[in-house]
Amino acid sequence: MTTRITRDELAARIAADIPEGAYVNLGIGAPTLVANFLPADLEIILHTENGLLGMGEAPAVGSVDPDLINAGKQPVTALPGAAYFHHADSFAMMRGGHLDICVLGAFQVSRTGDLANWSTGAPGAIPAVGGAMDLAIGAKQVFVMTDLLTKSGESKLVDVCTYPLTGVGCVTRVYTDHAIFDISPKGFVVREAFGDNTTATLSALTGLDLEG
Repeated sequence: MTTRITRDELAARIAADIPEGAYVNLGIGAPTLVANFLPADLEIILHTENGLLGMGEAPAVGSVDPDLINAGKQPVTALPGAAYFHHADSFAMMRGGHLDICVLGAFQVSRTGDLANWSTGAPGAIPAVGGAMDLAIGAKQVFVMTDLLTKSGESKLVDVCTYPLTGVGCVTRVYTDHAIFDISPKGFVVREAFGDNTTATLSALTGLDLEG
């Protein structure tokens, strides 16, 4: 049996947890894939921090409008009724608590919901915080989309973050290629395990005591 799901499968799983009527920001990188799996029969309003409300899925090949991009400079589409506005107004929406959910990537998430996603502190690394700090503290729920393990096999779920923090106690749920985890007063709780993963095997992979 498999122990991991693909990035597209994970994006589809996140999309299934977003309720109708939600205002949602998708972070740069893998989280943008979520837009491609939102149910067509539900009204879910996507926000981009560079000033678009009503973003659609990625455009088909040959249908790219160079004037329509998201915060990661990727081409996007605009749904009927979409609105464009100043960058400062976009950040006011983020900071003012007007977003229901944001989906962000992560380098580390701690058992208390702290998020580190803008710098590893490695020599020569280019810090890229963007609007992540504003989203982390402004959105009503923060979903993290990430691989469970780094390329070197280290867990991205940790007891305490060792990288510079983006936000403190801000993460609601972590979606990984192995399982989905909720943040609780007791730490990480396995909400859903994929393939033949179990709470025990996930504890072994992460080196953490997991609830489940």
